[in-house]
Amino acid sequence: MKLATIRTGDGTRAVRVDDDHYAPLDAKDVGELLERPDWPDLAAAPPAREPLGGTEFAPLVPRPGKILCVGLNYRTHIKEMGRELPQYPTLFAKFPEALVGASDPVMLPPESDALDWEAELAVVLGATVRRADLAEAEAAIAGFSVLNDVTLRDWQYRSPQWLQGKTFERTTPFGPVLVTPDELPGGCRPRLDLSCSVDGELMQKAGTDDLVFDPVELVRYASTMLTLRPGDVIATGTPGGVGHARQPARYLTAGARLVTELSGIGRLDNAVVAEVAA
Repeated sequence: MKLATIRTGDGTRAVRVDDDHYAPLDAKDVGELLERPDWPDLAAAPPAREPLGGTEFAPLVPRPGKILCVGLNYRTHIKEMGRELPQYPTLFAKFPEALVGASDPVMLPPESDALDWEAELAVVLGATVRRADLAEAEAAIAGFSVLNDVTLRDWQYRSPQWLQGKTFERTTPFGPVLVTPDELPGGCRPRLDLSCSVDGELMQKAGTDDLVFDPVELVRYASTMLTLRPGDVIATGTPGGVGHARQPARYLTAGARLVTELSGIGRLDNAVVAEVAA
């Protein structure tokens, strides 16, 4: 099953996507839908009846209660950054104001000239869990989506804490759809091809089997600290090939086209636009 949040003349609407059609659902967005314990039945019921062409995707979950992000979770990326494999996940947060849709502009803030790409697999929660074991963590995963954790490197490294470089407004594309685990090879530990290109040049390419901590383990670990709820998001980390690690470093500029893809899920296609400070 594929779910999405689309923009309509009356706001947003959760929909089920079937090939080139969609079926409107009784929720304003996927986050609201997932709060219903019977969401799989609700999403499966309506027939697909509207053409998908020209539909505008909002962020998959427009306002998650939590967006947890994992740093240094692909072996290739850890090596290019000159670090050792971690014993525990490196976690930081992002806030909903950072999110944009699958084809929305990504903002280049006037305060930075070091905007970098980070293609990621995103986990979306579909149940409430606390101190989950692995079986409970697996059962709590509603599905997976695509996210690019666009990062302001000059702000990220102003201090040992990364938050300030990770959550500038309107910098993080998220979508276009949620795909349930039963439709993906590997299920809740999906085996997918992840890539990122800038202006048609391939920058990142990896398989999600290169993850140090897989999605189920990340849900288990994070739920030890706090209650995870439907619609919460975990961005699982990025592989090697980021601009900051290149010699010389390379960053996104105004007018650049950023494309992020995950096999079996979909594609984000975003133009980088210089933000004018108010």
